[in-house]
Amino acid sequence: MGAGGKMTVPATNGEIKTKHNRAPHSKPPFTLSEIKKVVPPHCFKRSLVRSFSYVVTDVILVFLFYYIASSYFHLIPKPFSYFAWPVYWYFQGCVITGIWVLAHECGHHAFSDYPWLDDTVGFILHSAIVVPYFSWKYSHRRHHSNTNSIERDEVFVPKPKTTIPWYYTYIDNPPGRVMILAVTLLLGWPLYLACNVAGRPYDRYASHFDPYSPIYSNRERLQIFMSDAGVLTMSYVLYRIALVEGFWWIICYFTMPLLVTNAFLVSITYLQHTHPSLPHYDSSEWEWLKGALATVDRDYGILNKVFHHITDTHVAHHLFSNMPHYHATEATEAIKPMLGEYYQSDSLPFYKALWREGKECLYVQEDEDTPEKGVYWYKNTY
Repeated sequence: MGAGGKMTVPATNGEIKTKHNRAPHSKPPFTLSEIKKVVPPHCFKRSLVRSFSYVVTDVILVFLFYYIASSYFHLIPKPFSYFAWPVYWYFQGCVITGIWVLAHECGHHAFSDYPWLDDTVGFILHSAIVVPYFSWKYSHRRHHSNTNSIERDEVFVPKPKTTIPWYYTYIDNPPGRVMILAVTLLLGWPLYLACNVAGRPYDRYASHFDPYSPIYSNRERLQIFMSDAGVLTMSYVLYRIALVEGFWWIICYFTMPLLVTNAFLVSITYLQHTHPSLPHYDSSEWEWLKGALATVDRDYGILNKVFHHITDTHVAHHLFSNMPHYHATEATEAIKPMLGEYYQSDSLPFYKALWREGKECLYVQEDEDTPEKGVYWYKNTY
């Protein structure tokens, strides 16, 4: 049964009221090569024309939404025009999220057969939405190499109970969760890039903008400088536009849609790796395949297509990260029978899932009443 399976049990001492079927955490009875054999071979083939068609489509949509907003919104009588802008921000932000996903695919060498072209396209697309391409590419690669390791994973690393700040007991309530969720969705992505918030702890300050950050090796530093140059170039372009069009042009046409994108990036990443059913491992139990399978596919409805299926095919993505997104749905269906109970999915609407996971997944801890060690589960009691 997927991770969405659950049953109601009596609550005691503030424990989680909904008991979810835990995902398997033992060594899988199959290997990665055996999983790959059940996937149709064409799913691993990249098409340069098809990949570029998604880029072109998304870019056209961005300019189409901008054209509609800039050409017609001023004709809408007030107060109706005030409602038009949030609609534009949402739709534009969704499309930009799709562009972000395509650049992310470039970082996995899933865009084309040419690494240099993947990096060129990814660098241009990510820089255009103020994302340091190579910086993200390298830290994200380490996330894929250490998924669900509480010691080495790079992002959304769950905290042990002993490290939970004392004041959390005072904000573990509906108003507190609303505040945390709002801050996380709006600021989580830039804070992660700038100062590694919610990332793996390092022995000194870590930032995606610092070429000498402990996140990176010496051979990667030059490309971190390039990433910074891309972000600075885009920032300068925006500055020049602001001089001509005004500060509010940047806010209305660019910043607000980007905030929507940032919120979706955080929610997508968070929900893919946070679920009451998912295990985390320390070094005594962690294995790459166990970690890769401890992710969950989520259903974003029509947005699955807008986001190029990064949402509902994430298990397959962690198993085969260089697979093009346009084959991931077929691959997911192919691997489900073999994975069986090791395949995790949840069809709960993402906005409800954000609230539930924010309530139930507060920290991780080993089960105290079993001899099994090295496996950590989400809990929510203090």
